[in-house]
Amino acid sequence: MEVVGRDGRLALTQDGFLVDYRQWNEQVARELAAREGLELTEAHWEIIRFMRDYYLRLHHLPNMRVFVKAVAQALGEDKGNSRYLHRLFPKGPLKYACKLAGLPRPPHCL
Repeated sequence: MEVVGRDGRLALTQDGFLVDYRQWNEQVARELAAREGLELTEAHWEIIRFMRDYYLRLHHLPNMRVFVKAVAQALGEDKGNSRYLHRLFPKGPLKYACKLAGLPRPPHCL
């Protein structure tokens, strides 16, 4: 599978995750979101950027509980809760935040 990025076609895993997170840019995120039927709002971008920053700083992906807690610490309790995150990413907040941020599939996600 492929997605078109600024530098041409980029490889995706079988599950639609970007193979090389360093090739990510906002155009790639928009195309990945379109494949999932999502139109990205500023609220989505805030979580996507948070997830990229988290991964680039800590070099690992959290489980869902740690993800929600980290969002709450960084962005506030109103955004760091499962209900809010599920409204943004109905098919799975952690999985789709990672996917749209160009990151690997979280190890705990089905």
